[in-house]
Amino acid sequence: MLETRRGLVLRGLGLSLGGRMVLRDISLDVAPGEVVSLEGPSGAGKTSLLRAAAGLLPHAGQVLADGGRPALVFQQHALAGRLTARGNVLVGALGRLGFWRPALGVWPAAEVAAAESCLARVGLAGLGGRRAAHLSGGQRQRVAIARALLQRAPVLLADEPVASLDPANAEAILTLLRGLAREGGLAILVSLHQPELARRFADRRLRIAEGQLWET
Repeated sequence: MLETRRGLVLRGLGLSLGGRMVLRDISLDVAPGEVVSLEGPSGAGKTSLLRAAAGLLPHAGQVLADGGRPALVFQQHALAGRLTARGNVLVGALGRLGFWRPALGVWPAAEVAAAESCLARVGLAGLGGRRAAHLSGGQRQRVAIARALLQRAPVLLADEPVASLDPANAEAILTLLRGLAREGGLAILVSLHQPELARRFADRRLRIAEGQLWET
């Protein structure tokens, strides 16, 4: 019997931080192969929603995702500058391997090959040995996406992934994300503060304000 994929499903998501309700009964669906943008003013709850969906914040309600927990791409990359691009991507395998092997600098050959494949998939073939500190902003964001891909999560959450990039790199990253959805069947929820980019790259647009969500 074939398994039916559901992408990302949120039901009744609620979150309170510092005594303030940040998310109020949020429900949404992101289908496999779909890119959905999350828009809204600063402080509206975009990052909180993504972090709650990724399991990084305690919350009320239900999060259902293909393959378990979604993978999250942070706005500021969250890379270790002293590590190579390959080393940063391999961090995505820790959930499968545990920490003792990486602590000893021992990575299975299959995971190293998979990391290189993920780098090639995001347009960084041949740059695996370059330190993250020596990469451009656009390249670092691609490494962060490759790390998420190595987690093998069919659901990808991206928190303002182009906020600090110039227009050309921003368009390249969003083109990459849309390609991953179309060709790889990923369900992608991405927060953006540029409505013009959301109109061009998202299949659907959602807006959040005062802890509530609606379609634009």
